[in-house]
Amino acid sequence: MKKINQYITGLLVTSLLFSCKPGLKEREVSSGSADFSRYVAVGNSLTSGYQDNALYQDGQINSYPALLARQFQLAGGGDFTIPYMPAGGGNDGSGNPRLVLAFTIPCNSTTPGVSPIFDPNGFSELSNVSAQGPYNLVGVPGARAVDCNFPLYSSSFGNPFLGRFCQTPGTSTMISEALRSKPTFFSFWLGSNDVLLYALGGAVTSTNPLSPARISDTAAVRTNIQIAIDSLTSNGAKGVMANVPDITSIPYFTTIPYNGAVLTQDQATQLNAIFSGSPITWNKGANGFLIVDSASPGFFRHATSHDLILLSTPQDSLSCAGWGTVKPLTDAYVLDSAEVAEIQTTIKQYNTIIKTIATQKNLAHVDIYTYLKTFTSGIIYNGISMNAKYVSGGAFSLDGVHPNQRGYALIANEFIDVINAKYGSTIPHVDPTRYQGILLP
Repeated sequence: MKKINQYITGLLVTSLLFSCKPGLKEREVSSGSADFSRYVAVGNSLTSGYQDNALYQDGQINSYPALLARQFQLAGGGDFTIPYMPAGGGNDGSGNPRLVLAFTIPCNSTTPGVSPIFDPNGFSELSNVSAQGPYNLVGVPGARAVDCNFPLYSSSFGNPFLGRFCQTPGTSTMISEALRSKPTFFSFWLGSNDVLLYALGGAVTSTNPLSPARISDTAAVRTNIQIAIDSLTSNGAKGVMANVPDITSIPYFTTIPYNGAVLTQDQATQLNAIFSGSPITWNKGANGFLIVDSASPGFFRHATSHDLILLSTPQDSLSCAGWGTVKPLTDAYVLDSAEVAEIQTTIKQYNTIIKTIATQKNLAHVDIYTYLKTFTSGIIYNGISMNAKYVSGGAFSLDGVHPNQRGYALIANEFIDVINAKYGSTIPHVDPTRYQGILLP
């Protein structure tokens, strides 16, 4: 017994000695030269925690700014107030609830398959919560950079997501709301919607010059971002700016293959008979979908690998109603190569503006454009693989545009890395594997 006690005592002493070694000591969390006591996040749906085509409370709680705020609290960060939606629902601004996966029966099958549907119990009213402000999360779904200093954007005919929590609808702006909290540190991520809303509609240009479904003028984007950052830094606040991702690489534009018209020999023969006398020919196997193109003979052609078919294209119509074969896909469902090039050029112009302003103001800069491209090849975190594939990839939500909770956690870590490098802070990562991906039925 004496020998056993001596052995145990030796183990305890050895353990204590090793626990005191500096190399095994946990890293001390520090704010560095930043002050996180009053953190405010300014942005669009990507900032609000929007996912699955809706804004709902679970998404807001796990938005990338909310995750950052929780980590900042380890280094002196204060409370982070969020304009929550009512619990248990979601609303995309038009009355639609959020998307969920469910078992459905495709039109050409008797076997149920898993596909996204609107949650019949997911609707939430856009209740006014302005009395509980000011809010630290100024994330407004649909907001563009050109909207952030515009007072009428908070009015009844502006953006309902901003109007529900701002101090004075019709007078308040996104930036004035952010300044109400007297931020000592901020994140700013706007610019995506200045080109995304145009792309989501197939690059069909609206005749209304004020329509959000148009590419925002580059000069207007520059002016509004400059005004916003000048305001946010006017009292000495430090912060971080993020640029615009390559939206053409997200699942909304990459999920449906351009050559998804897969035919049997009989089907190909029947289609060739229908298109006899035209330049359109069909073969057994994979064929490019038929798309509208005013520059082509007959005003339609086969899609090529340079064209993107939008996720908004009704899947059953492709499978069972002749869309993309007998019926050409219209412009609203396709980005052709020229439109893709226009969108990518615009994004690069916006990103040059964002980088320039961040450098001028000595702010941290997150290159989301480059980071999200790594999702294409895949990311492994704590043994879990995530990529940009729709549903199965595990990083994007069911709308194919916004990340899910796990994806937002990955983005939060990218912000943390940049903030730590710029300000000498030692904010720890969040663990993305602790957050939800796609929930299966």
